[in-house]
Amino acid sequence: MTVPATAQPFTERLPTDEERATAAQLRKIIAATASENEGAAVLRVQEPESEPLTLALTPGMSGLLLDLLRHIAKGETVALVPRGEMLTTQQAADILNVSRPHLIKIVEQGDIPHMMTGRHRRIRADDLFAYKRNRDARRSDALDDLASIDGDML
Repeated sequence: MTVPATAQPFTERLPTDEERATAAQLRKIIAATASENEGAAVLRVQEPESEPLTLALTPGMSGLLLDLLRHIAKGETVALVPRGEMLTTQQAADILNVSRPHLIKIVEQGDIPHMMTGRHRRIRADDLFAYKRNRDARRSDALDDLASIDGDML
C-alpha cells in the first residue's frame, strides 16, 4: 500500500502547491479577523447540516497559527517542538544548524544543560531554545559593534 505525500508530516516533506495556497488563504483570514479584534481571531466554521461553530482564538494562539501558516505558505518544512521535549543531540544540532560534534562540544563545555539516558545525551528543548536566544543576541550585538566600527572608519 502506498501512502500519499499529504499523509506525511511537514517535517519530512515540503508542502504541496495546494497546501501552500490553502495556508496563505487561511493566514489572510485569521490575520484579518485578528486585526479587527485586538489580536484575537474569531472564526466561524460551517459544518454540513448543523449550525455554524464559532471559534475564538486568543492573541497568542492567533500569532502561533499565523507564524505556522506563513512558513507553510512559503513552502518550508515545519516542525513543532514542545518546550519540555527531550531532544537527541542530532535533533538539537539540526535546530541550531550546527554539526552534531560541534553541539556535543557546546554541551560538554556546559553551555547547554543535558541529561544522560544510558550512553546518550538528551537536551530539553527549553534549554536549547534559551541557548539559541542567547547565542543569537550575542551575534546581533557583535554585528552591531562591527557596523559601528565600520561606520567610524568611513
